[in-house]
Amino acid sequence: MKWITRERPKIDRIACPWLIKNFVDKDAEFIYTPADSVKEQAKKLNATPFDIPDVEFSHHDDKCTFDYILEKYKIKDHALDTLAVIVRGADTDRHDIASEASGLWAISAGLAYNIKDDYELLEKGMIIYDALYSWAKHLQKEKHTQNPVDHLFIDVFNKFIKQKAAQKKTPDWVKELKEIIQDQIDTNLSLTNISKSLDIHPSYLSREFSKHFNNLSFGEYTRKMRIEKAIELMKTSPYSLTEISYLTGFSDQSHFTRIFKKHTGQNPSSFRKKLLKK
Repeated sequence: MKWITRERPKIDRIACPWLIKNFVDKDAEFIYTPADSVKEQAKKLNATPFDIPDVEFSHHDDKCTFDYILEKYKIKDHALDTLAVIVRGADTDRHDIASEASGLWAISAGLAYNIKDDYELLEKGMIIYDALYSWAKHLQKEKHTQNPVDHLFIDVFNKFIKQKAAQKKTPDWVKELKEIIQDQIDTNLSLTNISKSLDIHPSYLSREFSKHFNNLSFGEYTRKMRIEKAIELMKTSPYSLTEISYLTGFSDQSHFTRIFKKHTGQNPSSFRKKLLKK
């Protein structure tokens, strides 16, 4: 069976071929083509389009194409369930839902930067998912070292117990975190990296984040900030939508369009046309 998607894959467009090859059809063939010709080429080549808007094998609600394939083919595997969350977090910039997501994004982005041929990129990318699956299947409870981690949680407790005793409404780190997000909204933000800057354990930061950010998770808040910045750029700059998606930290324009429509109810081009008419 032939499958076709847009060129320059990074996360879902490599993870899905790996999943299909290993759990759906070992003889599957994958084709990469410019985004605007995927559907046309799909008909011509009798191939199934995936990970593009308005096709069956795509993102649905807050889940990505990898999730849909698992559900579509009723694949039951606890390791794949773990892997799906990592892929979803990396592919949708929700690095707060899996600590491994930011690492997967970093490796995938670097691989795509180094390798310009999509089919070589797919071949090398498959190795990443072989390794992640083995980790999820056999090694999740393994530690890199045998050093105890209890002291990390004690450090967190000691660092913030005084704030609780003083009954501060807003911890000092909240203001600093807001400034970090505002300054770096166009970069690949992750709770893991930010926690190092603040010298706060990521598990504590993840747990406490929504209390001080309008009941939003880290991913929800950063996406909201990115959309607000995108709207401001639409109002005040001549940048194209592709450039705006890059300047606001989205992985590509398709991802930007999907998140923008979810937040505003309109796609970016329609929204901008209305702005220009005012």
